[in-house]
Amino acid sequence: MAGKRLFRIKDTGLGYKVKKGAQPIINKDGSANVIYKNIPVSIDNLYAYLIDISWTRFFLLVGLGYVFVNSVFAILYLLIGIEQLGLDSVSVVSDFMNAFYFSAQTITTVGYGAISPSSMWSGLLSSFEALIGLLSFSFITGLLYGRFSKPKASVSFSDQMIIRPFEGGKAIMFRLMNKRSSLMIEPEVSATISKVNKKGDKLKREFFQMPLTLSKIHYLPAMWTLVHKIEEGTAFYGLSDKEILESKAEFYIMLKYFDEAYKQQLYQLHHYDLDDLEQNVQFDSSYIFDEQGFMEVDYDSLSTTFPMRENSSE
Repeated sequence: MAGKRLFRIKDTGLGYKVKKGAQPIINKDGSANVIYKNIPVSIDNLYAYLIDISWTRFFLLVGLGYVFVNSVFAILYLLIGIEQLGLDSVSVVSDFMNAFYFSAQTITTVGYGAISPSSMWSGLLSSFEALIGLLSFSFITGLLYGRFSKPKASVSFSDQMIIRPFEGGKAIMFRLMNKRSSLMIEPEVSATISKVNKKGDKLKREFFQMPLTLSKIHYLPAMWTLVHKIEEGTAFYGLSDKEILESKAEFYIMLKYFDEAYKQQLYQLHHYDLDDLEQNVQFDSSYIFDEQGFMEVDYDSLSTTFPMRENSSE
């Protein structure tokens, strides 16, 4: 620890500018809470977008794309004439549904044979559609593989941070846990405090390191409690609990570790604000030993707290 040195740091990429009512730049899950404008459109950006969105949104887009493409080809078949598919025209709705049905068979290369092209133009159009189908499903297959194979951190953070007496002073604590059965190799946590100060008529961010008593360990099988001692040189030194809660501070946490399953280094970001800070409570024990001496870790206890016991400062 650096004694009296103030742990103020330069801009971390979040910017010094701020305004009243500004939203957090990082969400609880570590995603960016930023509105991006004028981003160049490219196939690489589209691929990255489709890899990162939720499964619900992904399948919704696939379903909508499937209906849209088949509808476009169904209209094209109607324009060249439904008779060129070997069918008699009945009504616009009936003809469209038959053309859509034929398009769905063609684009998926199923080809039941109930409807088939009977002219050069319908044959050319259906051949082109079959090519579009092959390319589209190859692209979707690649996306599915990419979504399943993309390395993703599987880490949960406690719902809250706590501030409590600790070793004759005070400390801020939070927890994280590994949600997989594989080991997290050499996990390391860095934390930054962002405070808003008034400079004349303007608000300005200041950033401080949030030194942890233990920021790196060899491996983590389950749960880890991180401790930041409030001592001389740190951002909240000399402030009462009330003053800390009125400081408009935010906490940005970054975890990096080598994942045993993916054989890669993974990262996870997390954000806390002062609404997540609980006073004078302590985390419940996260594990017990059973009768055979095996350690049992209770994942439901990650965010469980209870009031501080008297004279408890450990």
